[in-house]
Amino acid sequence: MNDQQLLRYSRHILLTEIGIEGQEKLIGTHALIIGAGGLGSPVALFLAASGVGTLTICDNDTVDLTNLQRQILHRTASIGKNKVDSARDAIADINPDVRVHNLKERVESERLLELVAQADVVLDCSDNFNTRYALNRACVQLKKPLVSGAAIRFGGQVTVFDFRQEHSPCYHCLYPENTEHEDTRCAEMGVFAPLVGIVGSLQAAEALKLLLEVGTSLCGKLVLIDTLHSGLRTIKLSRDVHCPVCK
Repeated sequence: MNDQQLLRYSRHILLTEIGIEGQEKLIGTHALIIGAGGLGSPVALFLAASGVGTLTICDNDTVDLTNLQRQILHRTASIGKNKVDSARDAIADINPDVRVHNLKERVESERLLELVAQADVVLDCSDNFNTRYALNRACVQLKKPLVSGAAIRFGGQVTVFDFRQEHSPCYHCLYPENTEHEDTRCAEMGVFAPLVGIVGSLQAAEALKLLLEVGTSLCGKLVLIDTLHSGLRTIKLSRDVHCPVCK
């Protein structure tokens, strides 16, 4: 690291769990973020500010006025712009050393496998079950750690699926794909603005711990957040021995 980087990351370096060695490790890592909306916003900002060297951000949507209530990556001047371009610009303002691959696409199948293979950690910040299931299958196949978050109305959840661990459950274990699930979108149900910040910040924290190999992750645990009644609880997740995805 150069002198500017030593100053930029000095508060990380002061942490014995990180130090110079850990910060240098972060600079050499690559995170894949699927979604640049409510969850992807704090995830991208915190990973960039923390010094993760390369971020690949995928989203095929454009910035809309209704996004600005909670999607803190974007500004009023960004309305009409591709979200990934807006994200790239915001990250450059915070940390120009971070390499950003902004992909204006909804990635699927082989393309998704290609992107997951390049990443050290994957963050699911999407808003639909089809993407979550596809991302889960790709991470299972390639044994990449997956940090999953969701938020709607006043409630959210965060967990980690670390397929490097033999007994890790997967997203299919939590929400079986053959079960009826209705995608609940913010446009229909609404979402409390700070909630996505809380969920996304927890996702970023879990991703950083995985990259640094410090602390204890949420693998095998699901954090449930109730911002309306100030509730926070953690429940245990177990791998489904009959799961057709991660068996």
